[in-house]
Amino acid sequence: MTITFIGHGYVGLVSAAIFADLGNKVWVIGHTYEKIENLKKGIIPIYEPRLEELVKRNLQAKRLLFTLEYKKAIPQSSIVFIAVGTPPKATGEADLSVVFEVAGKVGQNLGNKYTVVATKSTVPVGTNKKVKEIVSSKKPKKAKFDIASVPEFLREGQAISDTLTPDRIVIGTESKEARDLMVRLHKPLDGQIVSTDVNTSEMIKYVSNAFLATKISFANAIAKLSEITGADGTRVLEAVGLDKRIGKEFLNAGAGYGGSCFPKDVKALIAIAREYKYDFDILKAVEQINYDTMMDIAQKAKSLLGNKITGKTIGVLGLAFKPNTDDMRDAPSIVVINKLQEEGARIKAYDPVAMRNAKKILKNVEFDSDAYGAAKDSDILIILTEWNEFKELDLQKLKKLMKKPAIIDGRNIYDPTILKKMGFAYKGVGR
Repeated sequence: MTITFIGHGYVGLVSAAIFADLGNKVWVIGHTYEKIENLKKGIIPIYEPRLEELVKRNLQAKRLLFTLEYKKAIPQSSIVFIAVGTPPKATGEADLSVVFEVAGKVGQNLGNKYTVVATKSTVPVGTNKKVKEIVSSKKPKKAKFDIASVPEFLREGQAISDTLTPDRIVIGTESKEARDLMVRLHKPLDGQIVSTDVNTSEMIKYVSNAFLATKISFANAIAKLSEITGADGTRVLEAVGLDKRIGKEFLNAGAGYGGSCFPKDVKALIAIAREYKYDFDILKAVEQINYDTMMDIAQKAKSLLGNKITGKTIGVLGLAFKPNTDDMRDAPSIVVINKLQEEGARIKAYDPVAMRNAKKILKNVEFDSDAYGAAKDSDILIILTEWNEFKELDLQKLKKLMKKPAIIDGRNIYDPTILKKMGFAYKGVGR
């Protein structure tokens, strides 16, 4: 089958590479000449384990093709996926301008064959019907098409395995012909197909991310309460997660959630509810708890420093919002570092892969080449991303390098008993 993806971010590029690897001819349309030329050479713009190898293999096999031209790819494609960004507006609503712009270009370039125009971007309920209107208004008279909503559920850092073996494949359609074509494309993937109408499919994506964000904020709220009452929050959450009705995934306390999905999707679902005159109070609380959690990391640093941050040197390990990605979008590190700088601290930082992106966002930060460099001469060290290499650091070496042996463990990667025996002042989350 010949298919097209419009957009080459995490969703578009990973999905395109995998469908090409499954034997399809896959076009990827971008809008930046430099990025497309790099992709043609196998130079990818994001960090994702195994993705570069997958892209290069299918480039060599000539199954994966990159272009700026819609007229090259669209007419010969049976399915066209819209996989562009939908960033939040100031009001929290999803910005759909690029989705609608792309829909118009797709309509203009449809050929005479039947085509399914499938939206993979995360969009509010009703968006695909608007896409249908736009495509219909732009298409040639003989062109026949249907719409589909096929949201993605991949996790950055595990995007390839999540795409190949998803928990579910949600396909929202308006016709049997569109459904059958989409099922045929996805048949090689090892995931349960959930067939729905378009509106339901659009809602499923937002609800999934909002619920996971809610679990994280709930865990962080319990962690804070545990600290206040003297309970061990990590043990509380561990025991609660053993209940099969609840589950342990996303029930770990930490420095808060970030990334390209949870923050914007929570905001978008609040905005969708507001549009329909429903006040989604629980999600507003989820947002507030997440922000408070980040602020609490900064407060713990201030507390360990005797409430005197001005002029202190603080080392930060981990800048990406999670391990195995270079994504800095809405990363907790941004909020924490900005707050500490406002208080007058000097920041030294290190991340294994996100440094390039971090330098575009974080100002007046000294970026070090490794974790020990960030720790050297620091008054306190803060862990904000649970990279594996941080779990295996030589703690005795850290202690010797630091001005004072003090750690804020924002991801609970260390055993507090061991660190305290070694002479570290230690604060985790919920401990």
